[in-house]
Amino acid sequence: MRLSSSTRKRPRNQRVSNPRQRKQQHLLDVKVRARKATQHRNRRVLVFISKIVLAAAICAGIYFGARLGMRRFFFENPEYRLAMIDVQTDGTLQRDQVLKTADLREGENIFQVNLAHVHRVLQQLPQVDEVEVVRKLPGEIDIRILERKPIAWITSEKQISDPFQSDVAFLIDARGVLMKEKKLLPEYLGLPLITGCSTESLEPGKIVQSIEAKAALELLRLSAGSFMQTRFQIREIDASKGYCLVVTDKNHTRVTVGFDHLEKQIQRLEQFLVYADDSRHEIETVNLLVQRNIPVTFMKPAAEVINDTIDPEETPRIMKAIPVAPPPVKASVKSPAAAAAGKNQNGPQPFSLQKQTQKGKKEQGNGQ
Repeated sequence: MRLSSSTRKRPRNQRVSNPRQRKQQHLLDVKVRARKATQHRNRRVLVFISKIVLAAAICAGIYFGARLGMRRFFFENPEYRLAMIDVQTDGTLQRDQVLKTADLREGENIFQVNLAHVHRVLQQLPQVDEVEVVRKLPGEIDIRILERKPIAWITSEKQISDPFQSDVAFLIDARGVLMKEKKLLPEYLGLPLITGCSTESLEPGKIVQSIEAKAALELLRLSAGSFMQTRFQIREIDASKGYCLVVTDKNHTRVTVGFDHLEKQIQRLEQFLVYADDSRHEIETVNLLVQRNIPVTFMKPAAEVINDTIDPEETPRIMKAIPVAPPPVKASVKSPAAAAAGKNQNGPQPFSLQKQTQKGKKEQGNGQ
């Protein structure tokens, strides 16, 4: 007996659905998986954004809370009001000038003072070398200032009578920084004067760059030794020549110095000063530009100068004709030729003698 096609047994591994049904089922599964993936991705993005918002909220809360706490406990706390500003300086800077430059005033909050700004503006003052600003809680600020020490006056003029009263004279320190101080100390009167620096513009706070000014500062530094400081005290340095320095000391000794090899020139000057002291002479001029056969002149001794003042030398005498009485006429009569010969031998009489003779003849005529 044959079985029908409907009742015939199928193999176990044979698929029930046809290819069309399988294709539709596969597309349905893909759509389901894509929708689940999108939901999962959206959930993760939402969680990430929530975390960011939460972290930002926490940071903002901490920031505003800390700011509020600092303002309440520090910036608005009356215990931290600036009650004292201690200013100490070793020069001529005044307290009011320092406070005005730093824009400091008592009564403001001590934490609102920008110490870096105060340090920067004070350091920019021409006469300030070093500055230290310290905040001391609860209400004190200490300012320590080391001012520049001027070692000389400097000007572009060739001659100047009083640096104190001149607007073109500036103080200069060992580093070459120019200063114009409002309060001048009496010890500034004894500082040496550097003149003739016309190769550059002189302004407060500027550092000199010319060769002449730098050589003059180096010369002042080298002459600050023990021997040179007591024996050769510089009063003026003339830099107007452009190729040398003409130095004048307190004894009016003029020394010509070159820009190069200043140490060797100072050593040669020391030798001349030692020789002058041993020989008891005072040097008037010396030219150190010359390495050999250095020209040196000496001043007159003080005794000789005093003698010349008390008993000066006689002025040159002006020789004048002295009238001489004519010789007496002898009784013997001479011939005219002999008289003429005698007259020729005696020669012509001086004009003053002739005048005197004529005057005598007039007097004799009046007497007769």
